[in-house]
Amino acid sequence: MLTNIPSQLKGLTEEALKLSREKYGYNVITEADKGRWIDILLDVVKEPMMLLLMAVTVIYTIVGDYNEALFMFVSLLAISAISFYQDNRSKKALKALEKLNEPLSKVIRNAEILEVPTHELAVGDLCVVEEGRLINADGSIVHSNDFSVNESSLTGESFSVFKSSESADNAVYSGTIVLSGLAIFEVKKIGKESRIGKIGLSIKDIEEEKSPLHIQITKFIRSMAIIGIVIFLMVCIVNYYHTHDIIHSLLNGLTLAMSILPEEIPVAFTTFMALGAWKLMREGVIIKRSSIVETLGSTTVICSDKTGTITQNTMQLKMIWSYPSCRTYEKEEYRNPDVSDIIMHAMWSSEPVPFDPMEKSLHQVYEQSQTIDQREMFQMIHEYPLGGNPPMMTHIYEDKNGQRIISAKGAPEAILAVSNLTENEKGEIKKQVNTLAAQGYRILAVGKSKWEGSNFPEAQQDFVFLFLGLLAFEDLPKEDIQQVFSQIHDAGIQLKVITGDYTDTTRAIAKQAGIINYTSAISGEELMQQSEEDLMQTVEERTLFTRMFPDAKLAVVKALKKKGEIVTMLGDGVNDSPALKAAHIGVAMGNKGTEIAKAAADLVITNDYLGKLIIGIAAGRRIYANIKKAIQYIISIHIPIILIVALPLFFGWVYPEIFTPLHVIFLELVMGPTCSIVYENEPMDKNTMYQPPRPMTDTFFKWTELTLSILQGLIITLGMLFIYQYSVNHGGSEAHTRTMVFITLIFSNIFLSFANRSFYYSIIESFKKYNPLLIGINVLVLGSLFVFLYFPPATSFFMLTSLGLSDIGITFGVAAVSVLWFELYKWIKRLTEKRGHINT
Repeated sequence: MLTNIPSQLKGLTEEALKLSREKYGYNVITEADKGRWIDILLDVVKEPMMLLLMAVTVIYTIVGDYNEALFMFVSLLAISAISFYQDNRSKKALKALEKLNEPLSKVIRNAEILEVPTHELAVGDLCVVEEGRLINADGSIVHSNDFSVNESSLTGESFSVFKSSESADNAVYSGTIVLSGLAIFEVKKIGKESRIGKIGLSIKDIEEEKSPLHIQITKFIRSMAIIGIVIFLMVCIVNYYHTHDIIHSLLNGLTLAMSILPEEIPVAFTTFMALGAWKLMREGVIIKRSSIVETLGSTTVICSDKTGTITQNTMQLKMIWSYPSCRTYEKEEYRNPDVSDIIMHAMWSSEPVPFDPMEKSLHQVYEQSQTIDQREMFQMIHEYPLGGNPPMMTHIYEDKNGQRIISAKGAPEAILAVSNLTENEKGEIKKQVNTLAAQGYRILAVGKSKWEGSNFPEAQQDFVFLFLGLLAFEDLPKEDIQQVFSQIHDAGIQLKVITGDYTDTTRAIAKQAGIINYTSAISGEELMQQSEEDLMQTVEERTLFTRMFPDAKLAVVKALKKKGEIVTMLGDGVNDSPALKAAHIGVAMGNKGTEIAKAAADLVITNDYLGKLIIGIAAGRRIYANIKKAIQYIISIHIPIILIVALPLFFGWVYPEIFTPLHVIFLELVMGPTCSIVYENEPMDKNTMYQPPRPMTDTFFKWTELTLSILQGLIITLGMLFIYQYSVNHGGSEAHTRTMVFITLIFSNIFLSFANRSFYYSIIESFKKYNPLLIGINVLVLGSLFVFLYFPPATSFFMLTSLGLSDIGITFGVAAVSVLWFELYKWIKRLTEKRGHINT
């Protein structure tokens, strides 16, 4: 992070910013507002159910049934209002997520460093970018050190381009990525005028990929729609055959079409996903695509980087091992002359303006331990950025008298490879490296060299270095990390640690963090030498993957995906971004994660606490389970509506028109909120996070589940048909029979909404889960029922009649039996599972 600004760089003043904003506008490529209320309203009106309602309203108006037409029109408004509310709520949630996903840009204004939303960047701003950041405007470099970018988003060439204020090409472009170093550039073009804006690249234009669940639900709805059209035509033909009344036949056909069409399902799916993402946002988990929530619940393997993800990424220098004296020095001994040379060269080999935690720590130790601060006396004249495998970096400084400093630091293997030591000496140092690594420290080696003249070698490995010693950095595991990993294990999810650090260091941290099977490790070099078959076996068996580089991390993720695992990758650095992008779900750290990691990820944890991922996985599982409950409820309650409309007509019963569009629409008004609002608010079952992940290859409904829902619907239908025949056999009029059947269906709906809260626990156990919306909607339904029965205008309008207590008791009892048999099924299921556990 930039802590001191070069004195000549002041940035825009408030007045200059205002003038720039007036002339050039904001840094946005498109200003179209896709969430306007008129657009949402038009989407609602175009829904099939809305079109059916409009058709019925028109027919009633044509035949002069104005009361029915008015009711249908009011119903049209009510259903539109509910749909509009749900869509608007979803859009607002997604808009809030989009706003949170907008990256911040660091600028210098009035000689101060500020972080501003990227859309507020202005022409003339001095923008600060560093390793791992996305560049968000076009400009020219005014200050830099060790600065390189990847411009593949513009050129298609994926390699590093080094630039500075003195280079022939000192321009930077929006959409490119900083690979190393730091730069300050003056913004020249923003928004549509930037290079990326002109070629029309915008993340908003990328179409969201539909999840497997979304595809399955869409197919299901399409199938139901086709069935609806077929039965609609059948009803129209049969009815016309009996009555020769085209208007009457159309009304009956439309009544059945409305009862078949499961328009609540797509509304529920969109609502569940959008509100699930919004609720996670409030927990500090930012979801970039709402469909990710469902996939998150199916995670089978979590691949986690170590530094900054499992550990705190504080990187405090814990001790120094000096090669000349062959001893270790603790913090209180850093002023000892024996380690002065190591500290000095470690600092010189770091960036002059440090942004890496280790380099910040080295600058701090230098300030505290050196009697004379020489940083102002020397200027960097040449640099070799971090490179090689394993990596190292070299900086060359010179003062005004020509005195030169050449310093390098990097992985111990890299520095040892370019040092002037014998193999025996290198072997002794490697033993020391292993000793420190086994204690959980992250190790860097430091060296120095000499060179006369200005004709520097092309590669830093061409220098011969004097080995100075080792630096041991302490990076402790995060608090409560053991509890987090325990929850991951309990949820049946595998954990893999993929890190660039030493095996011994990783093993020590893994042990401290409570990772199971922490002794099983393999290095990136070994991994990449394996055949595809061996690689597939390795990623299944091993837990720790160490000394990993980007290609090796990517290979692990791809191999796990090929094995059919649902992979969630956690990381925060530039080298994690390929694996983050390749995983089913990439998770970046919000505080200490680089911008490139956040850009590659699907999910960002704002406070870097890994426990938030468990909340996300639990939310994904809860949402998936609740969507299933909602859709199973819709299937079960639609079946009796369809059959009670169709069977009396097809079989020529005495009262063929038990339900009219008025009754079906009232039921739709009940089912819509129950499906999309009530079940969305349903807490998850207490055993949810102790179940293995759901395979993504599974269809949305197994045949057993679909059969169960159909069976629920058929038994409710039998109950209603029993009431129908009971009323007819006891001399009931059409109004009395209709009322008995209608009330039975209402009571069945209420029982079903409670029974289907869990397909495992009893209805009594489910009452322990707090869901006030479920109570609220059913109280409203019972209130409406009382009005329909005992308020004469409503009773007459709905063609019902008042019932006595005995009739209400019969309908209540039949409804209870029609639904609550399901409690016996759940009891047998629990009993069978318990016996299974005892036997195993």
